Order: sequence, then C-alpha cells, then structure tokens
Amino acid sequence: MEINDSYKTITKPSPEVMFKDRNSKFFGYAFPVTSEDEVKLHIEHLKKQHHQARHWCYAYQFGMQKKDHVFRANDDGEPSNSAGMPIYGQIQSFEVTNILIVVVRYFGGTKLGVGGLINAYRTGAQLALEASKIEHRTVNSEFSISFDYKNMNKVMRIIKEKHLNVINQTLELSCEIIISVRLKDAEAVFEIFNTLYEINIKKLND
Repeated sequence: MEINDSYKTITKPSPEVMFKDRNSKFFGYAFPVTSEDEVKLHIEHLKKQHHQARHWCYAYQFGMQKKDHVFRANDDGEPSNSAGMPIYGQIQSFEVTNILIVVVRYFGGTKLGVGGLINAYRTGAQLALEASKIEHRTVNSEFSISFDYKNMNKVMRIIKEKHLNVINQTLELSCEIIISVRLKDAEAVFEIFNTLYEINIKKLND
C-alpha cells in the first residue's frame, strides 16, 4: 500500500494582503500553526491591530496526514458559511495544512450579499496563500539505535548507505544515535537494524 508521507505547509507568516469590494476592505493573513492556542494568539493580535474592523473571519487546519486532519471555519458574525468555509476552501485548494488564514473586514457601508461575501473572503484567503512561501515537508518516524562502540562502523555504514538523517548522537563506550526516517521507509529501516547482532533499535514517536 502506498504511504502518503508528505504534506505542504508554510513556515512563516504571509505578508498582509488586501482586497476591496464596494468600499469594504478585506485584509488577508496566513500563519503557520499547530495548536488552537496559537490560533487564539494570532486572532487576539489581529483584533488589537484592526480594532475598528467589523469581522475577523478565519479557518485553520492541523495534521500532517489526511486521516489526522483537524479543521475549523468561523464566520464571526457574517451570514452562515459566507466567510469561514470559503476561506477553508482555499486551504483545501492549495492542499496546505498546519495553517491559519484570517480575513479581517472593514465594512464600507454597502452590503455585498452572500455571494459577494463568499467571493471576497475566498479572494482574501487566496491572496494570502499566493503571497506565502509554501513548502513541501515529509512525515518522519524517529528511532533510537543503541550499540557498543565496537559496532560503530557497522551502524554508520548503514546510515550512510541509506542516507539516514541523524538528529542526535552519543558516541562513547555505549553509543546511541537518534535517526529520522521518512514514514514510507521506516519499516524497512527498522528491520535492517533489528536483525543486526548486538544492536537495539526502538521507535520514539507514533
């Protein structure tokens, strides 16, 4: 079975973008986030920054694999599904995760109608994503490999051959190396080390 072990995200906030429709201004922002606490901090900051705005609508998604995705969309007083879901639709369209998009609205005196609002919030989110640097990341498993110093060459040869990423190492009489392996390769790498005499490997994360 093919394992999907890559995802797209952003690693730093987007520049501020702005979309205008019939004197209403929509300011769009994208932030890298991994928790609801981070979401709250960004919303609070934007409410202080734009204290005269009318609405602070947003959507976010966490989780590196589709089966683990957690998302929320918030209309913040706009008509139901006219703001949060169009923003979330852009998160889906750009296939990004671990991200928060906020679109702040200053009311310009003219009602836009539900169709106008959907277009405005969708466009604000789209502009924020287009202004962001989207990066590809991989989902990795981490392993601890424990062995005596005399087995060092055996272990290091495999690490070099398989181009494994070493995160940390303690090389003394008793050695430990922490490696990070792409999810799709994790089982095979575990088996290689697990069959070696006098070498112990254990998984560190689920």
